[in-house]
Amino acid sequence: MTATLIGIARKARSRAPMETLDGVSVSLDLGIDGDYRGRLRKRQITVMAEEDWLAACAEIDRMDLPWTTRRANLLVRGVKLPQTPGARIRIGDLVLEITGETDPCSRMEDAAAGLEKALAPDWRGGVTCRTIEPGSIRVGDPIITD
Repeated sequence: MTATLIGIARKARSRAPMETLDGVSVSLDLGIDGDYRGRLRKRQITVMAEEDWLAACAEIDRMDLPWTTRRANLLVRGVKLPQTPGARIRIGDLVLEITGETDPCSRMEDAAAGLEKALAPDWRGGVTCRTIEPGSIRVGDPIITD
């Protein structure tokens, strides 16, 4: 299976609804165009694996939850995300550097009972990243990790 970008989302401000996109530009300074977190260099972009999301949803018997419930920026399929700060992810021309784990918070529990705990093991909640090489990305772009 080829590793692929299958979802892009952003939020205009904290606690704002997630907006899904087919494509977006990503810059060094602002991360995903229009996402309020882009100025936070260590947590500029969050990436989650679909396989981890589905495992968490299955654990709480809530397969009906959309991936945007997690409030991640990018959803990928067919790749085990590295769990090492400094590792890189290439999506099309974009290069991201992992800065850490996206720790699940109480907002996940507010969304669905048990979700915060279900996202906690083995970095299921995803990774935080900063932009190393800017680029434009689209759903369907291939993914390469190092």
